[in-house]
Amino acid sequence: MTMAMFLIPALSACAPEGGGGAGAREILDFEALSANLLARMDLQPGERVLLVGEGGSRWDAIVPLLRAGVRAAGGVDLGAVDVRGAVLRAGEPGAGADADAGGPAQFAASLGTAPEGWSEPLATVDVAVKLPGAAADPSLDNDVYRALQDVLRGGRGRTVHFHWAGATSFEMEELAVDDRVDRLYQTAVLDTDYAALADTLAAFETALKSGPVRVTTPAGTDLTFLVDDGPVTRQDGDASAARADLARNLIDREVELPAGAARVLPVLESVVGRIAFPPAQWGGERAEGVVLHFEGGRVVEVEADAGRDGVLREIEEAGEAGRIFRELGVGFNPLLAMPEGEAWIPYYGYGDAVVRLSLGDNTELGGSVGGGYVRWNFFPDATVTVGAEVWVEGGRLTEGRRPSAR
Repeated sequence: MTMAMFLIPALSACAPEGGGGAGAREILDFEALSANLLARMDLQPGERVLLVGEGGSRWDAIVPLLRAGVRAAGGVDLGAVDVRGAVLRAGEPGAGADADAGGPAQFAASLGTAPEGWSEPLATVDVAVKLPGAAADPSLDNDVYRALQDVLRGGRGRTVHFHWAGATSFEMEELAVDDRVDRLYQTAVLDTDYAALADTLAAFETALKSGPVRVTTPAGTDLTFLVDDGPVTRQDGDASAARADLARNLIDREVELPAGAARVLPVLESVVGRIAFPPAQWGGERAEGVVLHFEGGRVVEVEADAGRDGVLREIEEAGEAGRIFRELGVGFNPLLAMPEGEAWIPYYGYGDAVVRLSLGDNTELGGSVGGGYVRWNFFPDATVTVGAEVWVEGGRLTEGRRPSAR
């Protein structure tokens, strides 16, 4: 597919995402969100910024705000790319950006028409903002999202991963974005105390290096492992160049907003024990009472009260990655906590003591197991002990572990 130029559509043409209706646009403060993203980037003069999104969504409304903010901060505005087909949104009328040396028009020309030629120009991007709707799509040959990830893996650049998804049921089914998700996520982006969050995540990283980690749940999970000097990614919202210079893996360079989780790649050989899963879909069928037993970081036994064939089928179809423990994630953002009286988990478990025990491909965390398969698993009632210190107890951060909220 060729690169084509088009103007940002009028606001009235933007379709709201799932369930939001006409009120969804009133809920979202695009100007405040844009200002917050720009603050998180901490742009330096001359840094080159590219936006990646899904054309025709309501999030088109934030594109001109971000581009104007980039120019006001002394950055170089490279325009925006539609991830599905790599269509470059070059310049809104009157912006004058296309006439700037090194601006959108020149960048579009450098990209050309073939995905095979993208790596070189994308490597000149200092910051890419992945807007809602931008996601890796294995069905596309010309997936800009994946091409940018390859650049990050090579130790170049950084991205702001501005998700607006990841609301999940207790049975691991992703939920549609609606007004309640809009409100909760916007509050988390705008009102998080980023300094307090950074301090808490740094303290957790220090603790992880000091002793064995144990995760238990009332359902029977009992897993232990070591971290040693392995990478711990602190998703504290710092998308500055200074932070990127310290990156040890892909996700250190891919900064999540909303922020809030510590993501941990354990020493694989040290992972031993069992994970007891909530009821969920495995291999196309519902499975209950699933318990996976691990030795040396690999599944050695599968139990299930129902749906065991589906579990085995999913694991086998995934190849090696299906049997590998991937990561521990612990959420620390109090503004992404599960809403009182509601049975859903916001934003990929980044909030307030939600624990994530994942299986699969660990390359983005700095591991060596590929294959592409990843299975998220969320535990809202876990206890996490590091050495002799309890950080999470029964789904609650222990005293002094919870960062303040502004």
